[in-house]
Parts: sequence; C-alpha cells; structure tokens
Amino acid sequence: MSRDGTGRAVLFDVDGTLVDSTYLHTVAWWEALRQAGRRVPMALIHRTIGMGSDQLLARLLGEDHDPEEAASVSAAHRTLYAEYWPRLAPLDGAAELLRACADRGWTVVLASSAHGDELEAMRRAVGADEAVTAATSSDDVEASKPAPDLVTSALSRAGVGADRAVFVGDTVWDVAACERAGVPCLGVLSGGITRQELLEAGAVAVYENPADLLARLDDSPLGRPPGEG
Repeated sequence: MSRDGTGRAVLFDVDGTLVDSTYLHTVAWWEALRQAGRRVPMALIHRTIGMGSDQLLARLLGEDHDPEEAASVSAAHRTLYAEYWPRLAPLDGAAELLRACADRGWTVVLASSAHGDELEAMRRAVGADEAVTAATSSDDVEASKPAPDLVTSALSRAGVGADRAVFVGDTVWDVAACERAGVPCLGVLSGGITRQELLEAGAVAVYENPADLLARLDDSPLGRPPGEG
C-alpha cells in the first residue's frame, strides 16, 4: 500500500486501449506466421491479441509447438511491427484521459504485454508522459496476460493494493488478468472485442474508447476512489 494508505491507482493497458495498434499487431503476426509456412486466419490471430507473445503462439501453433519455430516467429513479428512505430497513433482522448485521471489524484501506471522498446514507442505516440507515474512491460514479469503478473507488477509500481486500483483494458485477457489479481477492470471497445464478451469476461463497465470514458468520467468508477460507493 502507499505510505499513508490512501493512494489510488488507475492501471492502463496500452495496445488497443490507448494506441490504435491492435490490427497492426494482427497483420504483423499474420505475416510472421506466413513466413514460417503457417497459414493462420487473421480472425483467429485477432482473438489472441492482448496475450503475451508466448501464450499467443501456444494458442496459434499448439501447446506442443517447436520452441525454435516460436522464437523465429516472435522475432519476425517484432521486426515487422517495428516498421509501424513511427506511424503509431493514439486513440481519440487517450492523452486527455491520462491527464484527467492524474489531475483527479489517481496514480497512472501503464501495464503492457509489449516489450519495453515497443512500450516506449507507444508512449511517444500518446504523448502524455507527464501524467504517467510508472510503467511495466512483459520484460518485467515471468508470465504474461492472462496471468496476473503484469497487473500485480503495476500495483507494486503504484504502491497500492488491489482494493485501491482500477484497470482499463480492451481484451478479455486484460479482464482475466485483473480478475486473478483482484482488480476491477473497465473495458473499451477500441481493440475490436465486443461489449458482450468483455462484460461476460467480468468487466465492470464498458466504454467505446478513451474519449467515451473521458466524457463519462464523473459517472465511472474513475470518478471516485476505489471502494467508495
């Protein structure tokens, strides 16, 4: 917990939540798999975006896949996706939402399944680092989403317990990780996952995108400290 026991934190996923990158990842994984001789429909790839690359590849290649093949595909994905870095674009309202949360006294922490260098590229795209207290990436944890490790790492960076935090994410993997960590999750539709799927996974509320959450901030769980009615 924070030193005085009153801290509160909002933890943000980044890909598909703050940055419009979900379908860029889908295309990059599709091409990386194609280069390895694997024909995987983009629709299936999209359903795995938000997982860490290790778990994503276990789903797409099979649990008994060749680790060397997985490493090759992952490296190809990183190279292909890096081509988009200079053109990454924030979702509408992303920077303003981070600033509004910080202005209201929330400790803002980014929690991304991306590698550290990818996260840095996305932070540059969003352009609101002054509102961000800390960040954690897949480089900092042993297990990726839907494991809770990224969420618990973000809590540690924020210096708060799960009962003083709210997470914002765009995939069912975000919701699953939050459930395991004991943190309520707000969903956004900007990653292409449906409202029904997010709610059925356990999201406490769902918004169209960061701009929609910002417009309804006062009436959202971010309009009051966690644990308060």
